[in-house]
Amino acid sequence: MKTIVSVMLGATLLAAAPAWSQVTVDQPWVRGTVAAQKVTGAFMTLTAAKNSRLVAVSSPVAGAVEVHEMKMVDDVMRMRQVPALELPAGQPVALTPGGYHLMLFQLKQQLKDGDKVPLVLEVEDAAKVRSSIKVEALVKPLNAAAHAGH
Repeated sequence: MKTIVSVMLGATLLAAAPAWSQVTVDQPWVRGTVAAQKVTGAFMTLTAAKNSRLVAVSSPVAGAVEVHEMKMVDDVMRMRQVPALELPAGQPVALTPGGYHLMLFQLKQQLKDGDKVPLVLEVEDAAKVRSSIKVEALVKPLNAAAHAGH
């Protein structure tokens, strides 16, 4: 009887498990700030096992976190918020200074070199199933090179 209950419980747990998007996060980092600074950027590389989208981000150190894109438009560098970031299956998507990146607004504290910043990434798969990925991003100096961490 014990074996049957274990098998049934295992099957129930497998059926109840969400079909979430497996996403790996490589080399997450956040640019350090000065004492009064209220905005900074976070950078990393995301690779999804199946087609997914980064749809939201949060952090206890910021009042708001947004996904942004920088690109040249008519010889002018423009930055804008994007509602979601596509994560094609098996293709690394780099969040870098000068490209896609995360903006942390309304910072609640100074971020110093060596600190760790918790981030929660909300990812949605093609079936609209959402999952949360907890990340600890290392704070690098304010003058960190544009390609630091890559």
